Amino acid sequence: MRADVHIHMVLDGSDWRAAIRRHRTEPDLSRIRETLSRYRELGFGYLRDGGDRWGVGRAARALAPEYGIRYRTPLAPLFHAGHYGGFIGTGYETMADYRALVARAKAEGADFIKIMISGLMDFNRFGVLTEEGLPPSEIRELIRIAHGEGFAVMAHANGARTVEAAAEAGVDSVEHGAYPDGAALAAMKENGTVWVPTLSTIGNLRGKGRFDEGAVTDILAGAMENVSAFAAMGGLVASGSDAGAWAVPHGSLTEEALLAQIDVSPEAGNAALMGKF
Repeated sequence: MRADVHIHMVLDGSDWRAAIRRHRTEPDLSRIRETLSRYRELGFGYLRDGGDRWGVGRAARALAPEYGIRYRTPLAPLFHAGHYGGFIGTGYETMADYRALVARAKAEGADFIKIMISGLMDFNRFGVLTEEGLPPSEIRELIRIAHGEGFAVMAHANGARTVEAAAEAGVDSVEHGAYPDGAALAAMKENGTVWVPTLSTIGNLRGKGRFDEGAVTDILAGAMENVSAFAAMGGLVASGSDAGAWAVPHGSLTEEALLAQIDVSPEAGNAALMGKF
């Protein structure tokens, strides 16, 4: 059985604004069914959604059993207002706001909590993020509150100190995890954090002409080296494509291929996440 532990049903891998408009009034069930059918044909039995605030993941979860797929969603991802995440998630200003959003997620049937705690990679400049991570003290509190309500936590996290802080706080999975150093890798290993490196979001940019090819090549090479090193330490790596992100269509098998190139098996990491989420 295949698993993709990081997708975005609301997005289409091409034009995120148009994709969101398609679902803004109500989820487009025909498009969701078409996508679920594609996953079934490729042998996927487990999908973990990164969330959206329009109910697309929720609708997909309701339909997924018809396709033999176990589907998990946080409903809307949560982000600190004024920081990365506003295009898809629900923002909080204070920790009291965040606590209320976690309580609402619980009441509305979220399967887990997703937090957005850093910016993105700048694909034109190796080693550069669009925004640094939140303060470690805030990261710790976000995870503590969610765990206290019985939720596993998925964290969009880039940058060594952000990844390290999330791992030390006991986050269940780190998504993307760009530019970790030895301390960040050790923190993930020691705390049992599953790393979902979403290599597809880099690898699928090659040859597209949208970003600097040299930078893309360097970013991918560095990411694959770090994932290989983490796996060699005994760290758990899972297969999540970030399907729906630009150039990553639903059903993409690039993630499997890139992990195979560095002899990293995602089976144990996938199993760990399926047991928690």
